[in-house]
Amino acid sequence: MFSRKRGGPKHVRATDAPPSEALKQSMAASDDPPAPDHGPWDSSYAPDDVQRLDLGSLLIPAVDGVEVRVQANPEGVVEQIVLVDGESALQLGVFAAPRTEGIWDEVREEIAQAMKSDGVSPREVDGVYGTELAARVNTPEGPADVRFVGVDGPRWMVRALFQGAAAADPSREGRLGEVLSGLVVVRDAEARPVREALPLRLPKEMTEQAQQEAEPAQPGQANGSRPV
Repeated sequence: MFSRKRGGPKHVRATDAPPSEALKQSMAASDDPPAPDHGPWDSSYAPDDVQRLDLGSLLIPAVDGVEVRVQANPEGVVEQIVLVDGESALQLGVFAAPRTEGIWDEVREEIAQAMKSDGVSPREVDGVYGTELAARVNTPEGPADVRFVGVDGPRWMVRALFQGAAAADPSREGRLGEVLSGLVVVRDAEARPVREALPLRLPKEMTEQAQQEAEPAQPGQANGSRPV
């Protein structure tokens, strides 16, 4: 659902949609542009007085009541990030992008086409970060609401997938919306293909814990992802 189309690179123009706050800062002519009102922030102008979980390319603010579930392999490479708050969940991903050109419009179109191919009828809705994509999909547990949000930044794009109550009604984002607006993206200097997932890793102490959990379970024990 999130792959590069054949036929070479294709990007939207900067004039196709209003840039996000993060992208505006990257495109600003001033050497010292003012900080945006909210994130997701690029690390170059993120506030430093917030406690965050450091996952490498993504720093997640600590918000009371929000459970962070991180799935990683034994080497500590993060494969999935899901935040849970009551009846709502938020899955996060961060990807490489051009410095002054957003890719969310193109990505959103591809997600919509993939949904339509599966018999789902997505709809575009206006949100805090611009155009979002909402739909009702079938799952093994029955119909469920989902809502995709994209934020373009300088050389990165955050893709957020709301599920549950926060997907059906954006006004119920609550603390998950607070987490999204407080994210910090740490983009390394390495040249990466557009849309490549930026590297995410557990902190050292959590990597050691993941390695222990990857060991064969003893009777009465079970392996699996662990809340943070």
